[in-house]
Amino acid sequence: MTKNLTVGNPALLIVGFTVPLLIGNLFQQFYNMADTLIVGRTIGIHALAAVGSTGSINFLILGFMMGFTQGLSVVTAQRFGAGDMSGVRKSFAASIILGCVVTAALMTISIVSAMPLLRLLNTPPDIIDAAYSYIVVIYWGIPATLFFNLMGNMMRAVGDSVTPLIFLVIASVINIILDFLFILKLHTGVEGAAYATIIAQIISGLLCLPVIFKKLPLLRVRKEGWKDSITHLWEHTGVALPMGFQMSIIAIGAVTVTFALNNLKNTIAVAAYTASQKIDMIATMPLNSFGAAMTIYTAQNYGARKIDRIKKGILSCFAISGTFSVVMGAVCFFAGHRLSAIFLGPDQAEAIALSHTYLKVNGVFYFSLAWLFIARQSLQGLGNSTIPTLAGIMELLMRTFAAIILSFFFGFTGICFANALAWIGACLPLTIATVLTIRRLNRKRSWA
Repeated sequence: MTKNLTVGNPALLIVGFTVPLLIGNLFQQFYNMADTLIVGRTIGIHALAAVGSTGSINFLILGFMMGFTQGLSVVTAQRFGAGDMSGVRKSFAASIILGCVVTAALMTISIVSAMPLLRLLNTPPDIIDAAYSYIVVIYWGIPATLFFNLMGNMMRAVGDSVTPLIFLVIASVINIILDFLFILKLHTGVEGAAYATIIAQIISGLLCLPVIFKKLPLLRVRKEGWKDSITHLWEHTGVALPMGFQMSIIAIGAVTVTFALNNLKNTIAVAAYTASQKIDMIATMPLNSFGAAMTIYTAQNYGARKIDRIKKGILSCFAISGTFSVVMGAVCFFAGHRLSAIFLGPDQAEAIALSHTYLKVNGVFYFSLAWLFIARQSLQGLGNSTIPTLAGIMELLMRTFAAIILSFFFGFTGICFANALAWIGACLPLTIATVLTIRRLNRKRSWA
């Protein structure tokens, strides 16, 4: 079930590894899509706006968790690429220990700060209570999120992107069923959507355990592995925490956008933004998946000291992902209004128009996002967390500029340019760093 990405055609390996990631990520988005669609079409547009208003602070915390667990898997993938199976087990043990510590701290901070953050963001009074009810359940479920993401990322680190896909599909189906049960049958409101998501994540994480114990013996941690893992904690911390903080820095930019959006004092605009973000996530999922594949690809090949393959992989992946970006951008530009109507309802003409504006602006710049994902996550796979963090700061600055300045002059349309400016700003340091890194690696051909 493991897969060695250090031998064979780079393009074919990357595509083969990406396809399960893409399908899995699409199904993972069904968690949010099911919540949005069912909430918006059954409870109402105010409930949809309530869920949508939590998106940025949700990403602030859960984005950190996703980046953190991916960072842990980078070290594991490097060990696997180097053929150090004992190191793989020690890395897994160190990841579990760090994950438990970080989860406890993060959950406490998140629950305490949830309502103050919603108020700080000027969440409209008519939706703030529902927004809090939703997000606090999500925060209580942070351990489930850690469990779910850590298991999946560790299996991907050793080249298995298929098994996590299977469990994601199962979890997505369970999530949709529970959405209907909690919201339509038990009438739990927006909290029901949060309950469904957490329960689905717990089930998916639990399903990973028997596979690891029975079919992935290199991830079985023995007693001595737990003891020896203590010496590896700092190494994992040095990679995982910066990747987690980088995601949080990006999320802070999203928080400023939410602040500007709420200042418009237009619930319809909040609902339109929520719907368009869901569509945007699906459209950019192939680009995100190719980037995620490059993290493991570069980590394994860096561990194996196969430098030429890293360069070939980056160029091949960008050619493929860039093509996807043009296609998905065209779909959003020309058919965004029809897609928006699915979430908002055909009778919400004003919200549909606003949502389509967002999709047109973002779709034009998907090509830069494709490169951003590949460059950033390739550097992370090489253990370089400094430049990606700098790129995250650039994203923060650009999003803040759009939120504060452009929204003042152009309202909702100005906010729509936040992502595009952030992507362009982040690409500048990432492109320079990637070129310099490739040159540096070329001077180390003697490794191979």
